[in-house]
Order: sequence, then C-alpha cells, then structure tokens
Amino acid sequence: MKRPKLKKASKRVSCAQRFKIQKKVREHHRKLRKEAKKKGISKRVKKDIGIPNSAPFKEEILREAEQRKRELDELKEQNRLAKTNEKAQKRKRDKEATKVTTEPKSKKQKKQDKKTKQKLLRTSNPNRSSKRFTCRELNKVIAASDVIVEVLDARDPLGCRCPELEEAVLKHEGNKKLMFLLNKTDLVPKDNLNKWLQCLQKECPTIVFKASTQIQDRTVEEKKKRMANGVDHSRAGEALGHACLLELLTDYASTRGTENMLKVGIVGFPSTGKSSLINSLKGLRACHAGVQRGMTKSMQEVHISKSVKMLDSPGIIASPSNPEVTLALRSLQVEQNEQNPLEAVKTLLKQCEQHEIMLQYNVPNYRNSLEFLTYFAKKRGLMQKGGVPNTELAATTFLNDWTGAKLSYHTKPPESSLLPPYLSETMVTEMQKGLNMDKLKRGNDQTINRVKCPNPASSIGFLSKGPTAGMLNETEIPEEKAVEMAMEGEAVEEEEEEAENMEEEGSELEESVEVEEEEPEPKKTTGLAALETQSMKVTKQVTFNADLATRQDDDAYDFNTDFV
Repeated sequence: MKRPKLKKASKRVSCAQRFKIQKKVREHHRKLRKEAKKKGISKRVKKDIGIPNSAPFKEEILREAEQRKRELDELKEQNRLAKTNEKAQKRKRDKEATKVTTEPKSKKQKKQDKKTKQKLLRTSNPNRSSKRFTCRELNKVIAASDVIVEVLDARDPLGCRCPELEEAVLKHEGNKKLMFLLNKTDLVPKDNLNKWLQCLQKECPTIVFKASTQIQDRTVEEKKKRMANGVDHSRAGEALGHACLLELLTDYASTRGTENMLKVGIVGFPSTGKSSLINSLKGLRACHAGVQRGMTKSMQEVHISKSVKMLDSPGIIASPSNPEVTLALRSLQVEQNEQNPLEAVKTLLKQCEQHEIMLQYNVPNYRNSLEFLTYFAKKRGLMQKGGVPNTELAATTFLNDWTGAKLSYHTKPPESSLLPPYLSETMVTEMQKGLNMDKLKRGNDQTINRVKCPNPASSIGFLSKGPTAGMLNETEIPEEKAVEMAMEGEAVEEEEEEAENMEEEGSELEESVEVEEEEPEPKKTTGLAALETQSMKVTKQVTFNADLATRQDDDAYDFNTDFV
C-alpha cells in the first residue's frame, strides 16, 4: 500500500503473510528433494576413501600418483606457454601486415598519384559553369532538335537576336525550321508589339507569347489536386499563347509523316524566358526558372505531349566585342564577377531619358548614376548599418528589373525591311512550309487582345544597339578554365619541387651541423655570469666624471653628530 506522503510504497507485510510465504518455500524445497531422491540425484559429493593402510605397496602407489599429478601439471603448463607464444606470434604477424599496408609512400609515388588525380579531374569532371561547356550543350540542342524556337524579349527583340545562331540553323538546308517567339509581351505597349510582330513575320514565323512566372506545381499530383478544387489560386499571371503554339507544333508533327517525336529546341540569350516557356506549356515546374540569370546549365528534355518534346538549353554566350549596353543586358558578366554592377547601371542609364527614369522609379533629379542609386536604395529600403545606402545591392536589383519580367521599356523597330545577308526569300517560304499560317495569325491576334499591355507614357524608351553577336564555336572561347587548371597543376608541381629542395637543404644543414659539433667550441655563459660579462663590457665603454663620484650631497645624514 502506498502511503500518501511517501514516494515509494512500503515493503512491510503482516506476520501471518510472511510465515505463510516461508511455509510455502519449505514445502517447495521438500518436494524438490523428494523428486531428486526418487531419481537418484544427490548433491553430496562422495568422499575419496584413499588407499587403506592394509593395502600392500601403499607408499609406492602414493609416489606414482604424485608423479602422475606432477606430469599433468607440467603438461598443462607447456600447453599454456604454447598458446601464449602462438598468440604473440599471431599478434606480431598482424602488426607486420598492417605496417606493410600503411607504410608511407615514397615521394615519387606521391607525385605520380597527384598527377593522375589532376588528370582525371580535368578529363572526367568538366566545369558546368565554364563557357565552353555551355557552348557544347547549346550545340547539342541545335543538332538534336527539328524545330528551333528563338525566344526574344519583346522589349528589345532585335537586341535578343543572334545572327550566328540563325545562320547555323539555316545552314541545314530545310532540315530544321527556325521560329521566333516574342516573350514578355505584357511589358510592351500594344502598338509597339504589333509593329515588331509585322517586322519579324517577314523573316520567320513569329509567335506572340506571355509566360506564366508563378507556377507552383512541382508534380502531376499537385496539379490534379489544384484542378480538382476548382479555384486556381496558384497562378495570378496566366500564360497566353501556349494553346496556339501547341496546336501549331502538333499539326506540324502530324504532317511530317514520321513516327518519331518532334523535338523543339528552345534557344536564346539569358533571361529571355526559355525555362518559363517550357513550364507554361507543361503546366508544371519542370525546369528551374527565376530572377537570377543563367540558372540553366545543361540540356534538359521535357515531354509536352505524345508527339512534341521540348529541349531546354543554356543561354547563348555573348561575344565581348558587343557594346557595353548589350553586354550588361545579354551577358552574365555581373553574375560571373567579370563586371561591376555599378558600371552596368551607368551604361544603362545613358541609353534612357532621365525624366522617364525619374517617373518610373519616383526619384528626384539626379546628376549621375551613383546619386540615382542612393535615391533608389532609400526608396526601396536597401540600407546598411548606420543608415548608409547600399548602392551595390541597389545596382543588382536595378539590373534584375531590367532583365527580369518587371520593368516596362520598349525599342522602336527598324524602318528598313531588308532581309539579313544569311536569309533569302526562298528560305522564308521554306520556313513557312508545313505550318498553318492562318491559324498562327488568329492565335497571335487573340493573344494580343487578351494581354494587358502598359500605357506608352508609363514605358521607358530604350535605344537598341542592334543584334547581339554570340559565340557558338568552342574555339572562339578562350581557354580560361583550362588555363587555370594548368596553372594550378604547375603551381602544385613547383610547390613539390620547392619542398624537395628545402628537404635536401635541410639534410645538408644537418650534416654541416654534425661536422661543426665535432670541433671544440667556447663555452657559453648563461644566467648571472652572462649578465656580469655584459655589465663589464658596458662599464668599459662608458666614461664618467670622478668629481661627481667623490662629491658629497649636502642633504646626507651624518651619524657622528648629535641632533638635539
């Protein structure tokens, strides 16, 4: 029974209960003894009676028994020693084996191992962020696809065109089709969009498109759940033009007469919306897409339907011979730390009217780009400790507005409608073969009517610098990463040679020290003796006046006089 104020219950029992337990235990033991007696089992050990005194030759028998016991003891000791020796030898063998396996390698062996590892790293692990790798992946997409869709930013379609890419596609003599796709059409005035559409349709079939940037479904199950709910809260910006593009591609795939799937390569400069286009057609987040430029590093296949397959590609590498404005918008120099974002903002502001920038960002009149960035940082709340505006962060956000799907600016289409030198009228008609141009025109008109375009007064006028030159051949790209790897390998080899030289010099120094130690050396004084010798040397050099030493101070106390 547990008492209320105690943590544990008491083990005390009544006397009657204790005696009852003891009685039961006695009965149980008695029962066990009785059963053991019946079976003939007894715990008592029979006493050895030994050799009786009446037995003849008793002393000899005892002597023999003692000798036998001694021999058994010696045999046991020998067996014990043999076992210990065997264990010791086994331990020794194991130690020798471990020494052989863990023996330090020689210097030459270490050198060879390092060189082989470096070679394997150079050959087997290509750098995915290198320009040569992205160029290789882009060429893979062009070679594998049947239709090449060049994605153009509707704000500057001419600046997003790459003549080298278009020429490489048209060289296949009708085996590959080239199409233009105007993306981000909701950031351009409607009149400007119509003019650009008329201008581009004279060269290649052009599709007006607006990608959805807010697709949150990652799997088909999530998409089915969202569609089953009836209300679509996951995407505020709906994709426009995707139905027209899919119908056009499926019709062309059916007219080809082959059972193979139609492979459509999506190409373009960074941040034109290639991955967002594929995600909008798929209805899922199949490719990585975001504000940051250059997120796609390699080729990726996405099945859109039974007859159409999309190939996502990394962005085209802009040539360094382009103007600074084009490099700021089309290249990844800022992301690769090759250019300062402040300089990129400075070049962009020179191509725009100052009053339009002031109205767009609601900032006061500024004298230079740095002053604009300080106003912009204060407006956006991009401040450092102590209330100092963070101009670098303001510059990166400003660039993200221009390259992302946020800022509204437009460029004027060219007045002359001349074809480029690599394109002819026969090629234009050949590109339109197999495509339903009437359906394409109707789809573009529906997309333009549905899209919400900004007011021309709220859009910034931008001066385009023409097409952007790109690099498609790996030979044109300088071997930056390869040079760096070679330099690293040379540096490692130089360090190893220096270490070897230092070790050799150290061994020579040790030998010289041993030789010098054999010669007798003068004993060095330490402690107080050394201090005395130093003081003696100092006293020899220092001169002093003897009159000052013999002079007595007036204030000195004289013990011979008595003071009363």
